[in-house]
Amino acid sequence: MRVQDVALSWQQAGLLTAGLAAVALGCTLATRSRIRAIAPFARESTLISGLYALWQLAGTLSVLGTAGAFSRANWLEHTERDWHLPSEVSVQKTIVGHAFLRQAANLYYATMHFGVLFVFLIWLFVWHRERYPKVRRILALTTLVCLAIQLIPVAPPRLLPQYGYVDTAVLDHQSVYGLGFSADQLSAMPSVHVAWAVLVGWACARIGRGPWRWLGAVHAVLTTFVVVATANHFWADGIVAVAVLVACAAVEDVATRAVLRFRPPPGNPTESEPDGRNELSPSANGVILR
Repeated sequence: MRVQDVALSWQQAGLLTAGLAAVALGCTLATRSRIRAIAPFARESTLISGLYALWQLAGTLSVLGTAGAFSRANWLEHTERDWHLPSEVSVQKTIVGHAFLRQAANLYYATMHFGVLFVFLIWLFVWHRERYPKVRRILALTTLVCLAIQLIPVAPPRLLPQYGYVDTAVLDHQSVYGLGFSADQLSAMPSVHVAWAVLVGWACARIGRGPWRWLGAVHAVLTTFVVVATANHFWADGIVAVAVLVACAAVEDVATRAVLRFRPPPGNPTESEPDGRNELSPSANGVILR
């Protein structure tokens, strides 16, 4: 299978989302408990598939057209040099001369972005269900903010050969964009690849146990290296993506605390005690409010 055939288009993802939604509805309304037990997983799959469809759709849209995409990319190139950030060209040189490393990096970029995220979400949903909602909210909010920013087109480094960048995927016939040029190649800022990978690394480190929990951090480091080495992203794309992730995590935390603050305490109040105090039934965590 050619690499460009791996990813679903937004239309295909939309159809998949609709199908999953129908399955989720059917499972929810089912009379058999075993079938109803599948409903939560089907609903979450619908949400993730919908986010994927939106991500793919955003790549085909642009509020400003393509005219300014290259001028913004040139500005990023010069700004990074002024800030003395490591040259992406120097990073790319570590793989360009080695066919195996180059092709492995292209394949990692094309497949592990979604593959690792889906495996991570399944692991989190099945084995750490209580932690899943928070991570899912951060993922959804981060993705939506990144998509909104990506409506302003910015060309990736691989489309700027004048600075020495090489489109390694085209060189090895592994491009996920196929042949020719299309507007979806201009949604490079910020890097959703980096945002998702750092989220996976952060969550695995906090939730996982034992040495396996550091696999997420390894994926985040590899993803950051790969997107730069293949000239799909500037350092700035990743920096902005991480900033968006941190900001969205902070917003989610504040919003969650606000909701909990105004939510009625668990349990039903009993009749007033002689001294006028109401005693509440023990909550789920064993705390008794008196």
